[in-house]
Amino acid sequence: MVRAHEMMGYEVVDTLGYGARSTIYQVLDKKGQNYALKRVIRQTSHDDRFLEQAVREYRTARRINHPALRQCHRLIRSRQVIRVTEVYVLMELVPGQTLEQNRPRDLIDLCYIFKEVAQGLQAMHDAGYVHADIKPNNIMVTDQGHVKIIDFGQSCKSGDIKERIQGTPDYIAPEQVRRKHITPKTDIFNLGATLYWLLTNHHIPTLIPKGKAGITLRTERKAKMPEEINPDVPPALSSLVMHCVLTDPDKRPPGMKHVQDRLDLSIAQLNRRLEDLEAEEHEQAKRAADSKRTAV
Repeated sequence: MVRAHEMMGYEVVDTLGYGARSTIYQVLDKKGQNYALKRVIRQTSHDDRFLEQAVREYRTARRINHPALRQCHRLIRSRQVIRVTEVYVLMELVPGQTLEQNRPRDLIDLCYIFKEVAQGLQAMHDAGYVHADIKPNNIMVTDQGHVKIIDFGQSCKSGDIKERIQGTPDYIAPEQVRRKHITPKTDIFNLGATLYWLLTNHHIPTLIPKGKAGITLRTERKAKMPEEINPDVPPALSSLVMHCVLTDPDKRPPGMKHVQDRLDLSIAQLNRRLEDLEAEEHEQAKRAADSKRTAV
């Protein structure tokens, strides 16, 4: 029984957000420990998939332990007769904001964030799972500056073929649209598409045109290099992004370790730019001082 101040034995502190047939609350247990509690409600048979996604999120999270992945602690099913009508997932509370809410402006900071994202995804891949829905809204940066990947509702075992197209149109990989095998290369595409948006404020073209649903699909994808749109993007980072979003999964980077190495190269290029800029500013200041002394 849900009361105004209590839900499934937890004290409701705040409402954190809403999703498809779901609401996430901040709750306290009887020991005063803070958690996030996701409540998913079945209204019609069409909502069964949302219940299934909540169960999948719990089961996936329970199989993998990594600091960059949000942890799930408890699964509660509420039934009427024999039918499950509600699912509750008790999760780690993550104080912070998603990359959708707060886009990093500093490119070095962005590279370090995505190194943590790649490390978390590597842990999933090592365990035999694919997230399959990496996007700005599913990457949180905590108040302490650490990454938490959230929402494993579309995750699956590596090599699975989904019964229907699943993914977010602006970040979806071609194999997700074509209902081919979902593999770690799918997460690499989703990660690259996410980086593209953060670097350029444009979405990479996917096989699902923006605003279109279902069967009207693109057959070709063309996009400018990130450095063509944003000259602050170093060549190493620009080429990494375009490598990640290649149509053929076999031509994308071999794994998340490779992605991390190329993010390190991008950080090195950005640091060299800063050093060169500081040296140029120092030289300009020196010339200005010399000119002033000469004039005197």
